[in-house]
Amino acid sequence: MPETIEKSVETERPVTTVYNQWTLFEGFPRFMDGVERVEQVDDRRLRWTVDIAGVDREFEAEITEQTPDQVIEWRAVGDTTHDGRVTFEALGPSRTRVHLRFQHDPSGLVEKAGHLLGAVERRVEGDLERFKEFIEERGVEEGGWRGEL
Repeated sequence: MPETIEKSVETERPVTTVYNQWTLFEGFPRFMDGVERVEQVDDRRLRWTVDIAGVDREFEAEITEQTPDQVIEWRAVGDTTHDGRVTFEALGPSRTRVHLRFQHDPSGLVEKAGHLLGAVERRVEGDLERFKEFIEERGVEEGGWRGEL
């Protein structure tokens, strides 16, 4: 049964800076625990390599919606459930709320046990906190993609 996780974090950076940094998907391993690699195949497709409780998994995801400074939504392609939506809300000229809604389907005994113990929820919360620290320490984004899908 799919698990849905929702978490938010507020950063002391403008929405455009936060959004632009988030669009650099290949940089996710710098602040997302268990994400070993993200490869942007094209404007819509991402290839993920993740470590879930010591088990490497690979899957592709397709970006289904992307509006600069507002939203990025994706869904996994194939048998994997890894779907989500991240929104960016300006709370002022230099403050942004990042809200992540993520759905995945734990498989295997270790993943299901982790689900019951709340491990994925804590991981997502930690990822958002590390992203906040990353963008606040840098002060500016490293780049970004401003296209719309």
